[in-house]
Amino acid sequence: MALKPEPTAPFHSVQYALRVLESVSKHGNGVTDAQISRETGLPTGHLASLLLTLRREGYVEQVSDGAYVIGASLLLLGSGAARRQALEDRLQLTLSELRDSVGAAVYLSRYVDGEVSVTQVADGPLTPAVNEWVDFRSSAHASAVGKCLLAQLDHDGRRDHISRHRTARLTSRTITDETILFSQLDAQSATVPVLDLQEYAVGTVCAAVPLTAGSAAGCLALSLPIEDAHRLRSAAETLSRRAAPVLLSLAL
Repeated sequence: MALKPEPTAPFHSVQYALRVLESVSKHGNGVTDAQISRETGLPTGHLASLLLTLRREGYVEQVSDGAYVIGASLLLLGSGAARRQALEDRLQLTLSELRDSVGAAVYLSRYVDGEVSVTQVADGPLTPAVNEWVDFRSSAHASAVGKCLLAQLDHDGRRDHISRHRTARLTSRTITDETILFSQLDAQSATVPVLDLQEYAVGTVCAAVPLTAGSAAGCLALSLPIEDAHRLRSAAETLSRRAAPVLLSLAL
């Protein structure tokens, strides 16, 4: 004869877990265990073991500052607009952590329907984003983002893009000759960051690394003011090493 489940502690534990998940979900940028305790009324001793279980199962994650954010297992349970928003919030948090790590504004970009699209940016008072004085869709030949995306296209794809967006001279360093541009793109190694040394805007240097999620071309980039140009290569190397969590967030 099958045993009947006890309707006491297990159900209370599930209720507690749900309250904790609700608390974590409300705070897209992370929430401390002390705040979770205040919001749920759970004592810290009980909460600690519950958070450990939720972390082990992937329903919450603990970020670098000790705060808790929703985990991949919880994201996968969602659907529709709520799931998309949760994924975007998670990705934005990852980009913000990367921004702080490299000390530069960070950009996530994709090549969508034949156009360069900067989908998310993580900047701040000490890491300002580049001034988009020319639409990024029209300046792929000059920006690190654009060149990194074009490098992932085949020759016909590049020709199609250039036929729709003239290679205008934006600064004295901008490459406007199609043959030279394509030659540089062909020589670009996928393991080496693409650099923009004041080709898009005077006073700004940038770097980009490819992010390939499925068949779509994508990239992760950073920008620095010219006075920090000496940090560009080391920051770009860090960007390349830290690209995996961003790619994981995109794949979820």
